[in-house]
Amino acid sequence: MEVIYFYLPPVGPDDLPLSLLEMGCSGRLELITHPLPKNRPLPPHSTLPHGLPPTCLDLKTEVEKRFLRDPAWLPVHGVDDAFHKFLKISKRNKEVDSLLHCSLSPLHSGLSVVRDPTTGMLLDFTEVLLEDTGLSAKNSLSLQRQPGPPSESLRGSNTNYPFLPAGMEELTLEQIKKKSELEEDIDFEEDLLTVPPGLKAGMEFSDKEAKTTKSELNLLSLLSTFDDVIDALPEEKEGVSQKEETVKLPRTNSLEDLGIKDSGNSPSQPSANTVSLTEQKKKPQQEDKGDNKKWAVPVDITSPCDDFYKRIPDPAFKYPFELDVFQKQAILRLEAHDSVFVAAHTSAGKTVVAEYAIALSQKHMTRTIYTSPIKALSNQKFRDFKATFGDVGLLTGDVQLSPEASCLIMTTEILRSMLYNGSEVIRDLEWVIFDEVHYINDAERGVVWEEVLIMLPEHVSIILLSATVPNAVEFSEWIGRIKKWPIYVISTIKRPVPLEHYLYTGNSTKTQKELFLLLDPSGNFLTKGYYAAVEAKKERTSKHAQSFGTKNVSQHNTTASQDRAVWQTLLSYLSQRQQTPVVAFTFSRTRCDENARSLTSLDLTSSIEKSEIHSFLQKSLTRLRGGDRQLPQILLMRDLLKRGIGVHHSGILPILKEIIEMLFSRGLVKVLFATETFAMGVNMPARTVVFDSIRKHDGTGFRNLLPGEYIQMAGRAGRRGLDATGTVIILCKAGVHDMGDLHAMMLGKPTVLHSQFRLTYTMILNLLRVEALRVTDMMRRSFSENHRDTQAHEKRISELRNTLSSLPPLDTEGQLSDLLSYYHTITELRITTETLQRAVLESMNGLKSLSVGRVVIVNNGQHHNALGVILQVSNDAVNRTFTALIICETGNEEAAGDDLSNKAFHPIYSTTLFIPEGPCSHTVQKLKLQDISAITTKTLKVIPERIIDNYNKRQQPRFRLDPPGQAISTATQELLRLAEANPNGITTLDPVNDLHLKGVDVVEGVMRHRVLQDCLKDFHCIHSPTFTEQFAHVQERMSVQEELDKLLFLVSDQSLTLLPEYHQRIKVLEALQYVDSTGAVQLKGRVACQISSHELLLTELLFENTLSPLAPEESAALLSCLVFTQNTQIDPHITNTLQEGINQVLSVAQRIGELQMDCGIAQTAEDFVAQFKFGLTEVVYCWARGMPFAEIAQLTDVQEGTIVRCIQRLDEVLKEVRQAARIVGDSVLGSKMERASLAIRRDIVFTASLYTH
Repeated sequence: MEVIYFYLPPVGPDDLPLSLLEMGCSGRLELITHPLPKNRPLPPHSTLPHGLPPTCLDLKTEVEKRFLRDPAWLPVHGVDDAFHKFLKISKRNKEVDSLLHCSLSPLHSGLSVVRDPTTGMLLDFTEVLLEDTGLSAKNSLSLQRQPGPPSESLRGSNTNYPFLPAGMEELTLEQIKKKSELEEDIDFEEDLLTVPPGLKAGMEFSDKEAKTTKSELNLLSLLSTFDDVIDALPEEKEGVSQKEETVKLPRTNSLEDLGIKDSGNSPSQPSANTVSLTEQKKKPQQEDKGDNKKWAVPVDITSPCDDFYKRIPDPAFKYPFELDVFQKQAILRLEAHDSVFVAAHTSAGKTVVAEYAIALSQKHMTRTIYTSPIKALSNQKFRDFKATFGDVGLLTGDVQLSPEASCLIMTTEILRSMLYNGSEVIRDLEWVIFDEVHYINDAERGVVWEEVLIMLPEHVSIILLSATVPNAVEFSEWIGRIKKWPIYVISTIKRPVPLEHYLYTGNSTKTQKELFLLLDPSGNFLTKGYYAAVEAKKERTSKHAQSFGTKNVSQHNTTASQDRAVWQTLLSYLSQRQQTPVVAFTFSRTRCDENARSLTSLDLTSSIEKSEIHSFLQKSLTRLRGGDRQLPQILLMRDLLKRGIGVHHSGILPILKEIIEMLFSRGLVKVLFATETFAMGVNMPARTVVFDSIRKHDGTGFRNLLPGEYIQMAGRAGRRGLDATGTVIILCKAGVHDMGDLHAMMLGKPTVLHSQFRLTYTMILNLLRVEALRVTDMMRRSFSENHRDTQAHEKRISELRNTLSSLPPLDTEGQLSDLLSYYHTITELRITTETLQRAVLESMNGLKSLSVGRVVIVNNGQHHNALGVILQVSNDAVNRTFTALIICETGNEEAAGDDLSNKAFHPIYSTTLFIPEGPCSHTVQKLKLQDISAITTKTLKVIPERIIDNYNKRQQPRFRLDPPGQAISTATQELLRLAEANPNGITTLDPVNDLHLKGVDVVEGVMRHRVLQDCLKDFHCIHSPTFTEQFAHVQERMSVQEELDKLLFLVSDQSLTLLPEYHQRIKVLEALQYVDSTGAVQLKGRVACQISSHELLLTELLFENTLSPLAPEESAALLSCLVFTQNTQIDPHITNTLQEGINQVLSVAQRIGELQMDCGIAQTAEDFVAQFKFGLTEVVYCWARGMPFAEIAQLTDVQEGTIVRCIQRLDEVLKEVRQAARIVGDSVLGSKMERASLAIRRDIVFTASLYTH
């Protein structure tokens, strides 16, 4: 279309200011009417630029514009003349806008697709407003928040918020409902106006149609529950218990129908009008459970799971063997996305459950984290899973392999820091698998498991694998309760390979067959075998000693040559019987080494095996530098391995340990001398397990093995699919162990899972930096507080509140105005009397005075201030009872119900003795201590046996009407005479003056008792005619109130066991300025969050610049005190600067230790300082300066493996210090740590694991 331009003459005074604007290139014209500058002709306006496109600006003008004209680059406040001249020449334009930098605000809306519900065709796009657009990792716990920068996606950042842990509620409704002063209460039901002010009529807002639509929905939900019943029927046949059944939710089309109740109730209350029978059956059960829902659901694994393949036609992972019932049950639960706790013996096949979860998450395109307590175990699992699944990553302190993989294997500490730091990995997480959960009993690291379990968000399901533990259900109940979802407990005590336990007494070729069966595979303890072993041993000792045979039996120790004879004999016997491979558990590292070295003549391998071992060793050791291959430990082990003997403990170099493990699992190491750590999860079963001893040193002293430890180690015997039974042999070197000890160890209950929860500064700081999470929440959810049954308490609290509100109001007018204070006084008097009573009766003198014939004053539900005489005192010191004859009214002989005795107490305190109104009767009763309110100074001569016999005889129906015997009537008369003689009270034994009790609390109690007694006379309310009735009201109300207060205290954070310690630790943090008085985390606190252990000491050293004067290798050497834990005998030779550094570290530690004591923490300053050991400073210093490992090992008596492990852990500490230095902004220190780290990361210490390559 052609546009015709008209020539327009210049604008005259009478012309309108009109002009045309061409829109784009489509030929559309628009009229514009704004006034134009005078006498300017109207050019043809267009929205497109005129002429040629602009060329690129030349550099010169760009530089000029940027550096000369843009004020942001230039100082504004320069004062010298030259600068002002320069400003004149450069003609700066001031652009104020350039000072305002605004980051783009997030989009507040997005597009959503409208589809046809039947065909799924796209019909339209609609704009939807987005909620939560301002959320980021720095201000929100929600999963809706934006992802952080990619560099932080794996480990998160210590300024990030964690994701909201499951079971930790966001703000409760009560908290939201609390109004601030400025908010005004509007009731949106009542207060809204329907008639606008000024108008006569308004609008009626009643919901009339709403009800009809509701009924349609109910029909749907009715059908869907039917639908569910049809599904449920086959399940019931398989014997899945009703309990499990209830967890299903009826399918419905809308959430409202579900009527989901508060999570306290069971989650499947069926919707209102269901008719199905199974639901009807279930209803009563649910009502019983009500709020007291069981979170742990034990799964029945006795009946076979026949329709497994019908229910899972397409499993995520197919196994080449038929699964056990417990494995099938676990997999069914995993398919339903439930959390499981699997407790089974070592070789029972728990890994199947873990593998299935990994396969499931790969199928679902989600991720799984597998955590293990020990790094070696992580490396092994990495190799196994890598072979099975391919897409597997590993994160340990010093290694990071393919962190983007769908299955990540890591240590629990790393998972904890990922949770605290809000790592993005958590978003995609479907399963977390905790292996070896019984490690939660570890005093040092058990708390990490609890923290991780508490911090996991809602969408992550948990798989716990553990050895058999007695309280699996209780532990799962705890997890279920804090997470608010059911945990299915699957425990099996069946061993795939049953064990036979033997005693071995042989020590020479003649006696090498002395093997006695003690416990058969079905678990029968055979005493016959035990006595046979004792006989065999005795025969030999008596021949040798020809003296009292017990002399050397009692000693636990044997000489090295005796040991050698026993091992030589046993191992040659076992290899003849083809009982190898053997694991020999020895509870000391030196003993392991000695035993292995002493077997010089033993050769257990064939020539083919020798060559296999040789080539494997050569191949594995190629990754070491030349000098490192000639280390004494490696040469010694090479010689042992060729003969089929291995040693495995923490002092062995990590690469050697891995070589030994691999050779052992290939069956080439025939005998392995190992310490307990080998049993802790390294999954390497043997044919036979031998116990060198059944006593071990646990850091404090020697003790017998616990059943759990024994089972864990013995469980290594018996290889599934290879051996019919596994053999466990206990050596009797010095003498046969005590039968009781053996029985307890073999058949005792394994160790219960205990909470090792404790507060650490890192935990407190990490939670304090997030306002929404409170440390008390963490404490309340810990396993140590598992006994708190908050739900039941809450229920009772609401009941009590209702009771309180329904009680009649108190009448406190006129005379009754001091009724409440009277109640408090008399209650205090009663409590004081009871305490005094207890003190008297628990004292020696008190008990002496309560002998036969003593007159006492009795007060309980039946008697009030009645005199009685003691006839008999029981011998039971715990619940001592006194048989007494008491005077009473005729008709009040029968004892009232026991429950009354403590509840009712008399409203008016008086010392007036009871005198019967009619004829005096008597009764003989057993009194508890609390029934005797006072001991009088009087005694009577009585004949107890006659009185008791006569009384008992007259209790029989035949003799009921007989007159009382002589002895009784005399005693009764005497008591009555005493009462009548002293109607206003009889003199009693004074605890202080007569019984000579001099305790402070007793003396104070007596004084308070007098004061209170005097007070009572001044009250007016006692004279009121309605006193008794009103007092009963007060008492009822107060008892409810007291119970309520007690429960409120139990539910509140004030009753947490760790609360005092928390306040003490906060005091320490405030004193050191890690947090301010409001609890906001300061810079020092932020630094401490980065550091996982010894956070206070390390942060203080950083802020005091202790590390700045030191060279990189010196700072590495100094920090080795944080990771080295053993004692050494050798004093290190070190430089002066290092010595100064050490002194500084010790003085800082002393200061922190003293501060902790001042704030009330129990650890002494000496203990705090003593945990830092400087035995490896010289070793690390020389290593960082490049000395070869062989020379370093000569500098110290610490074993090679320990040195390597310390240097590896030191590298993690250096990394933490580097990050901390970055936060503080100390780049010099950061680069120094980098250099120190590079200096120690070399050669044999940082050889990559054989499992990961």
